[in-house]
Amino acid sequence: MKRKLHVALIAIALASGLPGLTVASGAGASTLPTVFYLDIGGSASIGYQPTPFARHGQPTDSGYANYLVAREAGKGISLQLDEIGCAGETTATMLNGGDTCYPSPDSQLSEAIKFLSAHHDESGLVTVDLGFNDLRPCLQNQRVDQSCVEQRIDLVRVQLPQILGELKAVAGPDVLFIGVGHYDPYLADALEGAAGKTFAYQSRFAIEHLDQALSGVYGASAIPMANVGLAFNADDNDPVTFPGLGMVPENVAAVCAMTWMCQTFPYGRNMHPNDAGYQAIADAIAEQLPSPW
Repeated sequence: MKRKLHVALIAIALASGLPGLTVASGAGASTLPTVFYLDIGGSASIGYQPTPFARHGQPTDSGYANYLVAREAGKGISLQLDEIGCAGETTATMLNGGDTCYPSPDSQLSEAIKFLSAHHDESGLVTVDLGFNDLRPCLQNQRVDQSCVEQRIDLVRVQLPQILGELKAVAGPDVLFIGVGHYDPYLADALEGAAGKTFAYQSRFAIEHLDQALSGVYGASAIPMANVGLAFNADDNDPVTFPGLGMVPENVAAVCAMTWMCQTFPYGRNMHPNDAGYQAIADAIAEQLPSPW
């Protein structure tokens, strides 16, 4: 459930750095205090990808958090990654427990609170990736239950602010929060006949509605949100040629190129990103980082 990745500092050439971050000069070696990266969320937050032995996916070291750590290392910023995400996590299980990773009375939220309390005086980054699993039960069997969508999004609007409030209450003054938006894996269903196209079209509105709600919640808490939908060209319907599929809309091609949705057995259909998809999400998160930190 919890893995740590230490990335060595490969270059220090910062005129100014992360709040609280200093660079020593003179005869001694340059040093940086610990900069943590707490990664919160569901299966995508821990890099789930399918393997021949785990069709539904398993945690990997090729998730967006890993790519973000490597990306920042290339800029001379050393992050220490703590992944505490849990597959299937919703805002409800974050608040009330009951997920598959943290036995009651523990929860991912209580784990995050303990971590942030223990690192209160340190500089750090926290990404929050929640909301998609709340909506999943509303999009089943190529059918969008609009009433379910509205109810679940309303619940996210109530529960996510509570989660963010508890996290920010214990976080130190030099901790940056970034919310993570969502792509729409169901766009790949557009390749499955008339019913699939209708479902894909309706799912796009559902995921867009979710992202709008998330953006409002994060904005009210002064937290930027990574535009993952934009990274996946979600609103681009221009036709493009995709190998093996012919002419398809750009947003469908992006989902096929950056997830496992268009792959055959034993890897597909799987809605998790592949390496390219996780890199795109990492780039979207990086765009929300201040410059300089």
